[in-house]
Amino acid sequence: MTSNPIDFALHDLPGDSLHEALDAFRATAPLAPTRFFGQPAFVISSHEVLLEAFADVEQFPPHRMYQASFEPAIGESFISTPEPGRHRTLRKLATPAFRSRAVARVEQEGLAALAHELVDELVGQSTFDLVSDFSARFPYLVITRMLGLPRDRETDFHRWALALLRFREEPEPARKAAEEFTRHLAPIVADRRAEPRGDVISELVDAQFEGRGLTDEEVLAHVRLLFPTGGETTHGALGNALYGLLREPALWQRVCADPTWIPAVVEESLRWETPIAVLPRLSASRPVEFLGTPIPPDTWVLFAIAGANHDPAVHADPHRFDPDRTMNERLTFGRGVKSCPGMHLAKRNMVVALEVLSARLPGIELVDTKAAVPRQTVLRCPARLEVQHRPR
Repeated sequence: MTSNPIDFALHDLPGDSLHEALDAFRATAPLAPTRFFGQPAFVISSHEVLLEAFADVEQFPPHRMYQASFEPAIGESFISTPEPGRHRTLRKLATPAFRSRAVARVEQEGLAALAHELVDELVGQSTFDLVSDFSARFPYLVITRMLGLPRDRETDFHRWALALLRFREEPEPARKAAEEFTRHLAPIVADRRAEPRGDVISELVDAQFEGRGLTDEEVLAHVRLLFPTGGETTHGALGNALYGLLREPALWQRVCADPTWIPAVVEESLRWETPIAVLPRLSASRPVEFLGTPIPPDTWVLFAIAGANHDPAVHADPHRFDPDRTMNERLTFGRGVKSCPGMHLAKRNMVVALEVLSARLPGIELVDTKAAVPRQTVLRCPARLEVQHRPR
């Protein structure tokens, strides 16, 4: 297999460079050769082809990437189990908790309060970083409050979650983080079994499907999964939306003047800079063929969601951030049995965060637009969003 010199795991591809690369791959072949962690791989960046690939779970089994990437640290969950019946059972047991009364209560009463809590720390400062001070913190605070976890350990849970995500690169710190996570979480699960409190952990331990519930370890695994996957993707999505608005001051001022525009901004930002730009999948453990291309066993096939979302066959002028566009189909949250069950909550996080930030901090301006561009591929977002604050 020949390949382009780009390695989607090792090169951060900031800003337009990712989208230009995916344009080139899309023009080359339905499955274009590339590299991932130094290994030969293929990338799919066409909307039409990616839809077909998402549907082909025999040749691209969706659970295998999760097993290889972080199941040893997080534990088995509905996204990593290969057996269809068990997947269905775990998903039916786990995901309703994230559309439960506990989540609805946080959405209605808690999201804005949390956003204001963070902004209260910023209003007196002349410069600050919206990533470290807001977008990287807000989703994790939402999760800890939904779960009913002790507030004095919120920073620790955030730190452990980030370590879990890096199992492939740093397995020992990830295992230690999982141990600490479990040591602090297991007594809380036991307490909720004895005395439910109306939070998401209580919903998980109380869930029933076809006569069975979740074991303690299954509850722990799903909570371990929620932190890094739900927290980091929402952090990235919010950072990307803020970058899209702040790099063009007129857009930020329009949001400040008309908050009813924010839902459209959120929808467009999820297309324009999706937080999971390239979703790795491992092919089956046997030789397969897709659209005439032979694929060796256990090959990384990169589902370039960012490429599909910038496919000019679907989206006119796709590289332009345009919240006024007519929104066609996007693949931001995946497709099929492993699609993201938390998409509604992620969008609500973003809408509420932008409502509070635009109301409280209308005078913020980016200090360095170039340094703020989204970067990386699997989890894509700005590393920093340093702003000046001029109170109005």
